[in-house]
Amino acid sequence: MDNMDQVFSLQGLHALVTGGASGIGEATTKELARAGAHVWVADINLRAAENLAATIRATGLHAQALTMNVTDEASIQAALAHLTQLDILVNNAGIGHVGSVATTATEDFDRLMNVNVRSVFLVTRALLPLLLASPAKGTIVNIASVAGLIGIRQRFAYCTSKGAVVAMTRQLAVEYPKELRVNAICPGTVETPFVEGYLDKYHAHEKEKVREELRARQPIGRLGTPQDVASMVRYLVSQEASFVTGSLFTIDGGWTAA
Repeated sequence: MDNMDQVFSLQGLHALVTGGASGIGEATTKELARAGAHVWVADINLRAAENLAATIRATGLHAQALTMNVTDEASIQAALAHLTQLDILVNNAGIGHVGSVATTATEDFDRLMNVNVRSVFLVTRALLPLLLASPAKGTIVNIASVAGLIGIRQRFAYCTSKGAVVAMTRQLAVEYPKELRVNAICPGTVETPFVEGYLDKYHAHEKEKVREELRARQPIGRLGTPQDVASMVRYLVSQEASFVTGSLFTIDGGWTAA
């Protein structure tokens, strides 16, 4: 590794990223591998996970693909069977939804809670023994959202789910203060397939207009990038952040400060 890669080094550590094959998950997987970690790319899309892992290995770094449906306990247990060591868990998998309390269907609310909240519980509980056994002291980073900190119109279910992720982060940090470090990142709007899907579904006839509105609500004047978030993940799971736990990190271009 060059001098830059020795900063926030994760050499020899094992990490798992849920939803690791695209968007923020993909950038995080690459960043942790670049820092020296052996990264498990856990994703429901096994082909995408395998392609990403192969691309990373082609550069001489370490990554392996795992198929994982984060809402299914059997799938999580099957993935767990491949692991003998885990030092870092990034709970990144999640979905979005548009709608007020009046227009949100019960099945959509349940799906948001299942994918965004229950999955964090299931994955963390399953991998907890490995994290507690980590000689490096296990670390967890939950990818929450500014939607878990402030109210956003037409995001009732999404705000609810990400608020729960924030609460789980703080509770875990208090439950295991000496055994684990647990933090959450709360991004603003990040330019990912997640956001593109939202634009395609709800604003296909005015994508660029709405994209500009999304940029404008963040005072810095641009959307975030997956790398913006991945860089923070790398810091939080490194030894340099050994005094950081139970904290929330907004990466939102000044949105929540305005």
